Amino acid sequence: MRDIDDLRAEFEAFKKGDEFCNDGSCASDEEVDLKDYPSYTEALYAQIVAPNASGIYISRWDIKEVAEVAGDSMAIHPRKRMFELLMKYAVSQERMQSVLDALEENMQRKIDIYTELAESFPSSKNIFDEKIAKAEKTIRSFPHIMKEYF
Repeated sequence: MRDIDDLRAEFEAFKKGDEFCNDGSCASDEEVDLKDYPSYTEALYAQIVAPNASGIYISRWDIKEVAEVAGDSMAIHPRKRMFELLMKYAVSQERMQSVLDALEENMQRKIDIYTELAESFPSSKNIFDEKIAKAEKTIRSFPHIMKEYF
């Protein structure tokens, strides 16, 4: 019985520290260096489409909608393939800006949903606040993406 009590005490100490993250991702103030990835598309995928980085799940239908708003048309594929096709479309500065504007609009709608859920379910507010903060940080990085990409 002592082993279980020790394990429980160790786990409680672990949860109190910064090592424990509820959604599998720990908060970090580090800026993502897009040059650490083999390709710029993979870097953007990791920064924008990955929910643990952006705070928002971007579905295949979301990518399709973003493409349509930006002026492209695409069929449904796996998310990564769709994002790659979207980045192939965004070869000019104007197209990339329209893609990022459409992504921002899509993410803002989801932030609004998270805000509404946080107000409706106050006990979950801290979870939604973390995701909203990540999403807003991602949106704030869009000008940096434009500057680095072009």
